[in-house]
Amino acid sequence: MTNPSAKSVRYAWRGASVAAALTVLGWSGSASAQGWLADRRFAEGPGIRTGDLELHPGIGAEGGYDSNWFLRSSNSGPNIVNGAPSLPPTDAAVIRVTPSFYISTLGIQRRTDAGPPQLTPRFINFRGGVSGTGRFFIGKGYTNQHNVSLNANARLGVNEGGHVAFGVFGSYARIIQPQVFADPNLAFNRNDIRLGGDLTFLPGGGTLDLRAGYALQASLYEESNGVPFSSITHEVSIRDRWKFRPRTALFSEAILGFVSYPDAPRAAFLLNNSTPLRSRLGVTGLVTNWFGTTVAGGYSATFFENPQLVTTRQFDSFNAQVEGTFYVGQGQGGTDQPGEATLLLSSIQVGFQRDFQRSLLGNFYGSNRVYTGLEYWFGGRVVVRLRAIGEQLNYPEVFFAGTVGPGSPASSVGEFTNYRLIGSLFAEYRFTQSFGLNTTIDYTRQFSDTLLPASTLPGTTTPGVFDMNYGRLQAFLGVRYFY
Repeated sequence: MTNPSAKSVRYAWRGASVAAALTVLGWSGSASAQGWLADRRFAEGPGIRTGDLELHPGIGAEGGYDSNWFLRSSNSGPNIVNGAPSLPPTDAAVIRVTPSFYISTLGIQRRTDAGPPQLTPRFINFRGGVSGTGRFFIGKGYTNQHNVSLNANARLGVNEGGHVAFGVFGSYARIIQPQVFADPNLAFNRNDIRLGGDLTFLPGGGTLDLRAGYALQASLYEESNGVPFSSITHEVSIRDRWKFRPRTALFSEAILGFVSYPDAPRAAFLLNNSTPLRSRLGVTGLVTNWFGTTVAGGYSATFFENPQLVTTRQFDSFNAQVEGTFYVGQGQGGTDQPGEATLLLSSIQVGFQRDFQRSLLGNFYGSNRVYTGLEYWFGGRVVVRLRAIGEQLNYPEVFFAGTVGPGSPASSVGEFTNYRLIGSLFAEYRFTQSFGLNTTIDYTRQFSDTLLPASTLPGTTTPGVFDMNYGRLQAFLGVRYFY
């Protein structure tokens, strides 16, 4: 038997690379996070006090089920490269172990608990944390899928609450993104690094606050297959808020980004540097003691480079947010600041949001989403968080990279629209202040009538297509100790 030519090997590898990339670029396919990591109120227990610091160690262990770890299509067809019969969805049992550690300076309430009343805010405040999740798979075909994701963040604030305040922050996340071929060499795991600072002015009696900020974000893919999609983003922002009632405020914000793809010529899709702009004006706060709202609107635009090229598509439209929150029961602790009343009470939330999102497939998509949520605290024992999202994703024409550089596409796919449903549940029963039994359930379903070209794969003679339909259910039951 003769070996395939070098050209055919490169072509086959390119086909596999395109299909693997589409798995990640066509939707957000990162593994679900533990429910308690999303909110420090869930993650932290009573804490260990040492001097002016408070420490919160914790560890959780879960066992569960993943119906479609490789994010394969729910449809089947002889030329579908990411679905049956060649690559049908496969399920697996999963064990997750998550240690965590949080540290912070004592706030006013904590310092008061430890002694005489403290009315003066600290001049320097610090909060940081780190967590990691090890995933261990049980099932045939998953022996090389064990992985570890990481999260770390920290913020140092100086003179917060004073007339002039300054803060610096940083975060790191290692994000696990599986793909259809189950080949670690085609993985799209990435490292997100974010660093920045902000300056806040509170003139007069504190009814007006002005904030200017800067952030640098690097999204760096680990494997050579994903490196061309790595990006660097610089972001500057101006935000202000005027409290015209004790718990209601007008606000405005403008955010300007500078996005670049250093290795874009090697990508399977045309990537374009851009200077995205978002601005909006709105009002947020309590209408009554039991109902709060946020209403905002503004302008968003992508401002991609080389607007004269046929491959350049732009988003240039209005953004909007309408949200209502009903407070249904007394919770634990909190603040009465505008927009932060959810810290006080159990709540039901309903909203709509319109904007664009950056995407490595087509450079961006327009998003119209409706969402609802329930957050429930009962007697310090039961915590429930339920979220549901319905989203319309409007993609522009997608251009596949050609052989003579950016601006010369080899092929394209016309504009298309996908629809996505997302649901999540986190529920925990706490036997003590530091020990609880919990469940985390996540479901995602994407609907699409679009088939993207994925080239001919090894062993076939028919051009392959990538089907953008998929569904995934993740369900876990676990225990955790948090202090």
